Amino acid sequence: MMTGERNDLVTRTGPDTPAGAVLRRHWLPAALSDELSGERPLAPVRLLGEDLVLFRDEAGRLGLIDRHCPHRGVDLAYGRLEDGGLRCPFHGWLMATDGRCLEQPAEPAGSRAHEKIRTTRYPVEERNGIVFAYLGPGTPPPLPALDCLRAPASHVFAFKGLWHCNWLQALEIGIDPAHASFLHRFFEDEDGGDDYGRQFRDSANDIPITRLLREHHRPEILLDETDWGLRIKTLRHLDDARTHVRVTNLLFPCAIHIPMSRWMTITQWHVPVDDSRCYWVSMFTSFAEPVDAETMRAQRLAEHSLPNYAPLKGAANAYGYDPAEQKSLTFTGMGMDINVHDQWAVESMGAIQNREKEHLATTDKAIAANRRLLLQAIGAPDAPASPRENDGVPIALDTIGPTAAWDEIWREADAARRAACPWTAVPADG
Repeated sequence: MMTGERNDLVTRTGPDTPAGAVLRRHWLPAALSDELSGERPLAPVRLLGEDLVLFRDEAGRLGLIDRHCPHRGVDLAYGRLEDGGLRCPFHGWLMATDGRCLEQPAEPAGSRAHEKIRTTRYPVEERNGIVFAYLGPGTPPPLPALDCLRAPASHVFAFKGLWHCNWLQALEIGIDPAHASFLHRFFEDEDGGDDYGRQFRDSANDIPITRLLREHHRPEILLDETDWGLRIKTLRHLDDARTHVRVTNLLFPCAIHIPMSRWMTITQWHVPVDDSRCYWVSMFTSFAEPVDAETMRAQRLAEHSLPNYAPLKGAANAYGYDPAEQKSLTFTGMGMDINVHDQWAVESMGAIQNREKEHLATTDKAIAANRRLLLQAIGAPDAPASPRENDGVPIALDTIGPTAAWDEIWREADAARRAACPWTAVPADG
């Protein structure tokens, strides 16, 4: 359990908060590139408790600036994209992507007062369908050396979803390997004919993942500390001298890196909107054929509403809960989409989980280790950094092999996957 004071320390991320300062030292997804599509490339953004506006000017330059005009504070999300910037409809002040005021058209002719005006602006980088922002001090670090950022755009699909809960409990479900055997338990194994773009619909060698998770629900969990955070190795020992090895990663401070199938991985950030809401932002990376982005987008839009990417199921409609389904088809009774299962789990804890009442178990070792990393980072300026070019690339996969060689088979499986991959010859960290 955790004291209320310490819980506030690790969950609150607004301006001038300790955990917020940690997250601001890393690149965070601010928006999907899709949100800037259309004739008016502008999107309001709320990130770590700050209200911002993201836009693209006529030259294609991106800007992320304070949502409130520096003149009288009106909402620039309603501004006009023209003349090389974002023009406020109130008095016509024109703001550039770098936060400078270019014009104050109501001021006397020849006035240079606009040259003294600067609004809050943050560096941004666009990569493979996501616009990343750096809200921290000084020069931003390089973007991390992750497969999803190094792959060609043809092999990456990006999407996001809104959850009504604190970022930390959203992150923690992704580093809890034991929950999949229960929360995502299916009592029938699908035939695999419609499994593209869906997690836990693949087979690990000759065993459906759904069956493996259902029948082997006491995993052995091992942790390695890495340059990027934690490598989590989850072992499910089968009855025939073989072991299923699932390798996932915590990418400190707020992302996970997990396998979706043999040929696709998910890198997912849990980005605070404010202390009671967050977005999961995912990049799906293919090591084989280019992603079928239209199919994956249609699958997810069937479960979410635009423009804020809110899920169609939630507390208001009991997450689609059906007690008859719970008896015979799924462990939760909440349908076949595992995102809904996760959403229920993290939202049902409350907007900010009360960790004074929790009792961690042995399978929560990654959760406990991550909290230690976060507290260390809050107390020290040299927090664990995101992967850099010389740190190698995190590995995420599922595989099965001889129990005696379990710590070799996952490395061999990843090496074989990369050798067959059409776009990468970059060695992973091993």
